[in-house]
Amino acid sequence: MITSIQGLLTAATPLHAIIELNGLGYEVNIPVTTAEKLPQTGSTVKLHTLVIYREDAQTLYGFATPAERDFFRLMIEHVTGVGPKMALTIMSKLSLPLLQSTIANGDVATLSKCPGIGKKTAERLVIELRSKVGVTGSAESVLSASGISSEDSAAPADNKMRDAILALNALGYKTADADEAIRRAILAIGPKATTEQLIKKALGS
Repeated sequence: MITSIQGLLTAATPLHAIIELNGLGYEVNIPVTTAEKLPQTGSTVKLHTLVIYREDAQTLYGFATPAERDFFRLMIEHVTGVGPKMALTIMSKLSLPLLQSTIANGDVATLSKCPGIGKKTAERLVIELRSKVGVTGSAESVLSASGISSEDSAAPADNKMRDAILALNALGYKTADADEAIRRAILAIGPKATTEQLIKKALGS
């Protein structure tokens, strides 16, 4: 099994990355949340991967952290009706901390706002994954791709992100929009920013 790929990033779109390794170019399907963290083309990049084999195809999926890859696998293996394409759509709309939080809290409304995800699918995500949230990749954070190593505490970083999102919620932002604004703030000012700094940056963007 190919669990990661590291090479030269030769091209990238919001849903695909081409990584050249040993003279071969690998097309990797990625969520928008991973595309946001990619370096400039021509740079070395590492993605944590999962290969999906079908009778007529072999598709490579890549993520910024092992935790994101493992959650992607969890969705396609344990949630009825959720295949790789739908799982990628969900992870493109919501960051991993928010996705885990919405499932743990049974927030069907936020989940159902993901493109192509109806209320029934959102309910299945909650029912079938609620007991598993926090088990997969709990030591890793989606923020690690922005500079937090595995030696750092992932929980405080996730908490900062969640607190900032809740603050924007209180100001009238929809949860998915608040999540996107805070992700952009983290990319702009770095993962060591305080909750207050993230909020100010998100409001000013």
